Amino acid sequence: MFLNSRTPVLPQPEEALKGRPEPEFTVPERHTVLGNPLLGPYPEGLEVADFGLGCFWGAERKFWQTEGVWTTLAGYQGGYTQNPAYEEVCSGLTGHTEAVRVVYDPAVVSYASLLKLFWESHNPTQGFRQGNDVGTQYRSAIYTHTPSQAAEAEASREAYQRVLTGAGHGTITTEILPAQGRPFYPAEPYHQQYLDKNPGGYCGIGGTGVSCPIGVARAEG
Repeated sequence: MFLNSRTPVLPQPEEALKGRPEPEFTVPERHTVLGNPLLGPYPEGLEVADFGLGCFWGAERKFWQTEGVWTTLAGYQGGYTQNPAYEEVCSGLTGHTEAVRVVYDPAVVSYASLLKLFWESHNPTQGFRQGNDVGTQYRSAIYTHTPSQAAEAEASREAYQRVLTGAGHGTITTEILPAQGRPFYPAEPYHQQYLDKNPGGYCGIGGTGVSCPIGVARAEG
């Protein structure tokens, strides 16, 4: 969570840190707020969504406060290094972004509603930064688990771009890619539900103030 004066650049796969075949720590068993297990397998009927929207401390809290979310995890995704450590991710040499895994009940909260929360909780036009947090690990990202998620994510990006443009904002830089082949590596135990353990802790995420229309793109189609 620091300001880096160097212009961030994503590493090529051959330049990335190698990592390790197994993590160097054990993820806590249960969510400190929701009380549910952090790691799967998850109960039947629940679905998984992965989002990167800047510092995962504040991002995770946004989702665990949402009705219908069963559990959340802070982690690293979208890069090349196996089981990376936080310091390695912050070095910019893993290719990962800080991400939040959201396990939710689609009968209570829709993926479209999670997308709305995602778009409105950060500024998706900033590239490799989020506010004063600068680095490739702060880039905006959606990693999809099904074709339906991919279609909804793309449609929501187009819809939100229209309203952002109308409000004078720039181009969305959010990457939307399949989660397959981009493993989610849980972060160290102290990162999990960090702002529950440290209520006065740092939270660097903040939205544009522009509301995201749910269902606009789908309705127009």
